[in-house]
Amino acid sequence: MATSDNYELQDDQLPVFLINGFLEAGKTDFIKFTMAQDYFQAEGTTLLLLCEEGESEFDPATLEKYHTVLVNIEKETDINREYLQKLTDQYHPERIIIEWNGMWNQDDLYDGPMSEKNIAASQNRAADYELSLPDSWVIYQVITIVNGSTLDLYLNNMKSFMGQMLRRAELCIVNRCDDIPSDKLVDYRRKLRAMGQNAMLVLEGKDGEIPQDTLPEDLPYDISKDTIDINPEDYGLWFVDCMDNPDRYIGKTVNFTGMILKRQNMAKDEFVPGRMAMTCCAQDMTFLGFITKSDPAKIAPFNTRDWAKISATVEMEEREEYGGEGPVLHLLDIARTGAIDDAVTF
Repeated sequence: MATSDNYELQDDQLPVFLINGFLEAGKTDFIKFTMAQDYFQAEGTTLLLLCEEGESEFDPATLEKYHTVLVNIEKETDINREYLQKLTDQYHPERIIIEWNGMWNQDDLYDGPMSEKNIAASQNRAADYELSLPDSWVIYQVITIVNGSTLDLYLNNMKSFMGQMLRRAELCIVNRCDDIPSDKLVDYRRKLRAMGQNAMLVLEGKDGEIPQDTLPEDLPYDISKDTIDINPEDYGLWFVDCMDNPDRYIGKTVNFTGMILKRQNMAKDEFVPGRMAMTCCAQDMTFLGFITKSDPAKIAPFNTRDWAKISATVEMEEREEYGGEGPVLHLLDIARTGAIDDAVTF
């Protein structure tokens, strides 16, 4: 865990570090490792909420050494304002770590995911707080830990829970990847990145991080060309690859068909063309699109939910949405077109 640059805490706010993952994913070991790092030391009390117990445990000496109070949360209903405020008043923590139970509904902590119904809502993708937490608690960083050896099971049977844990994550660590074939790792990376668009994805084996540039990638278009035509069925692959490897696309022209999104209070020379994607299930749709800059006169005739053929160049720019640099499109041409009925799938 590290200090987040996306949100500046007020004096009366307590940072909450939310550590996600299913049972035996390695959450406890990750927290214990982080507690010992110099950058994570604190003078005040750390309140650690343990929402499930796995094989690894926190020993009392370690907790005392790092000024940490552990409270077991046995029921999902205990994640409520009244009880958590009692803990705040009792322990006066400087910060909170929550080791989350992957089978609990994390969306109850927030006003809900970006869906087709609220597609034109707030630009802030991090959180529109926080239905179940005290007013002073701010979800400051979300980290998801995944056991690569059991990932197939969860992708096939519990994808909606994975979507909840990845949707707001800043970091996703997939451990125990040693015996997973490279082409399977590519498939996992694509699916996880689709569910966690803002998450830095790290793949780990027993010897440490696996360099992702060594993994094969069979893209359905010729990346060497200066102009790349993105077919409707390939939009999701392009979006994820452009997020992961933006250097491949800088200065190139991309052509694709997308739905127009103009967010409230958005600059007149910006809009977001993209596609709705089914990253988890039919009830959990996410809009995948890049900020696009344009002559305001070119985009003035287009409204949210209109469809258009887009031609644009790809550049890298500092953006609040990325918490740093990320892909931004510069419009060359736009033409009205018919809708694509099918959602993007992974």
